[in-house]
Amino acid sequence: MFRARVEIRLKKGISDPEGKNILKAVHLLGFEGVKDVGVAKVIELLIDAESREDAARRADMMCQRLLTNPVIHDYTVEVEEVNR
Repeated sequence: MFRARVEIRLKKGISDPEGKNILKAVHLLGFEGVKDVGVAKVIELLIDAESREDAARRADMMCQRLLTNPVIHDYTVEVEEVNR
């Protein structure tokens, strides 16, 4: 059994309105020195696979076909073996 951790971010140059709103709030609350805020989404998948490579391949296919929009998103996949 493997746990795949998928982190999805907006591509560089794509507007991040949620990040901009958080940045404004951070400044309104008096936190200084924060220059930018980016928001990411993390999805964890528990995958029954024969190998780490197979689990990573499956997670990557899910990202390409369902979890991300390749026009606006970049993503990373980290896979670890888990004991269940």
